[in-house]
Amino acid sequence: MTNRRTFLAQAGLLSAGAMLAPELLSAKSVNGIGIQLYSLRDQLPKDPKGVIARIAKAGYKEVETFGYSKDGGFWGLSAKEFSAVLKANGLKTPSGHYGLDEFFGTGKMDVFNSYIESALVTGQTYIIVPSLNHDFIKTKADFMTIAGKLNNAAEVLKKHGLKLGYHNHNFEWKETEGTTFYDTILNHTDPKLVNMEMDIYWVVRAGKNPVEIFKKHPGRFTFVHVKDMDKKNNELNTEIGTGGIDFKTILGQAKLAGIKHFIVEQENFTNIDPYKSIAQSSAYLKNKLYI
Repeated sequence: MTNRRTFLAQAGLLSAGAMLAPELLSAKSVNGIGIQLYSLRDQLPKDPKGVIARIAKAGYKEVETFGYSKDGGFWGLSAKEFSAVLKANGLKTPSGHYGLDEFFGTGKMDVFNSYIESALVTGQTYIIVPSLNHDFIKTKADFMTIAGKLNNAAEVLKKHGLKLGYHNHNFEWKETEGTTFYDTILNHTDPKLVNMEMDIYWVVRAGKNPVEIFKKHPGRFTFVHVKDMDKKNNELNTEIGTGGIDFKTILGQAKLAGIKHFIVEQENFTNIDPYKSIAQSSAYLKNKLYI
């Protein structure tokens, strides 16, 4: 199975078993629950229209895209065609994952411009950096350089009525010269321009506490990736509510964090049909976490 992730340090903040009253968890998203389409990366190329229809039936209202290219579009569908499929199924796409390595490395705008066009055609508001070339962030000075380029990219998007986001893994917490790349982004990018998409699984796997990060940087986290951690193998994901991450406590701080979009992502499926899995996760978010 394909995997875009770079697996580095491994740690876990497992469920504290805290039980909060429903009213404390009632940070409802007016936009509904979304899914990162990377979860169904093996199914999409074969039948993108059918997959989108099944996502809607599983209870989702939003999708977050990945993998767009000017030549290939979204699994053979142009941005316009893809947008029409979403609308036909009652879905919206607030955000997409678009790699900006060319822009970070050379400043060239060719690929970046194609992403802007895709976002505008599909009605997306956020272009989110899903990861980046690790060669760009080897030193503290590199961290500052990329933080500056994130601000620059956000300024470009602002001219088009779009916004920038950054999605984390766990490599961002590798300490270098007394700091980390993640801290640098939070401390040296403009909060009004650069939105954060916290991938809760990767934060926990890095040994960090999402709630503490929310408290230190309130209002910065427009998006979260809701992804659970298998209790037996921390390197694997599992359906929301069956793993070891205490989402009741973490998402109970949604208002403090500034969360507007709750995006389910699962990088692997173990002994379960993927469509059953995503429906189970959607139901848990609605019925148990009151999103």
